[in-house]
Amino acid sequence: MSYKTILVHLDTSVRAHPRLETALQLAKRFDAYLIGLYAVFEPNARAFNVMAGSAGYYEVQAAMRRERAGALERLFHAELTRAGVSGEWLAPGEPADRAVPHHARCADLVVAGQDDPGDPESYIGESFREHLIMSAGRPVLLMPYTGFFATVGQVPMIAWDGGREAARAVHDALPLLKAAGRASIVTVDTKADDAGPRIASADIAACIARHGVEVEMVSSVSDAQASAGDMLLSRASDLGADLVVMGGYGHTRLRELVLGGATRTFLESMTVPVLMSH
Repeated sequence: MSYKTILVHLDTSVRAHPRLETALQLAKRFDAYLIGLYAVFEPNARAFNVMAGSAGYYEVQAAMRRERAGALERLFHAELTRAGVSGEWLAPGEPADRAVPHHARCADLVVAGQDDPGDPESYIGESFREHLIMSAGRPVLLMPYTGFFATVGQVPMIAWDGGREAARAVHDALPLLKAAGRASIVTVDTKADDAGPRIASADIAACIARHGVEVEMVSSVSDAQASAGDMLLSRASDLGADLVVMGGYGHTRLRELVLGGATRTFLESMTVPVLMSH
């Protein structure tokens, strides 16, 4: 198993170029085809038409978006040539909540970015990242909006709770784990009564080891004074991890997306790239 098709979500945010660099790095590493999917938040133009004096503002913003999109497309093709990577540019012109999960289903890995509250251009739609993880059916590599990451996946950490989502994430991350040749497993005590039978960390460690990955078992994360998500972030820092592999937990209740605690913490406060699968 390898990543032969990688899709990177691109927008007009400040972090779009660093995200592209990460995707190019991975495409080069795995000899993969890279799809640059351009999708941004598009407000309803009719809403501006009924607001006095705002139609002109919308037209100016739309023109600026088109200019930025053109520049980004040119940059994408130039970077493909520079890196010696094959790929294509897609700009489907439909809402990102539909376009990105739809095209992601034909990719082996999806690269997207964390929402940046300080950059309005990073807003793609309400709970866009959460819905992408839950609906794409593919592993999503989320890049933080702060920090510089020269490498991704050289020092991977697995957040393991024995559940279905965690198992899916581990197997989706195998190409990265095998390339690194090593991984640390941090177990998470969820104390969930309705979680069903859980797979012991030793069993998943043996499974990964058969793929030629050297596995280190790290002590469990369990602290009454801190959430599992915060403890995992702290442990990732202690280990010097440049990638966290974890299950993305959530479900829809009355049209509201309800996320697991650790999933929510990482989406809001990640300090390193995170590969999530649902």
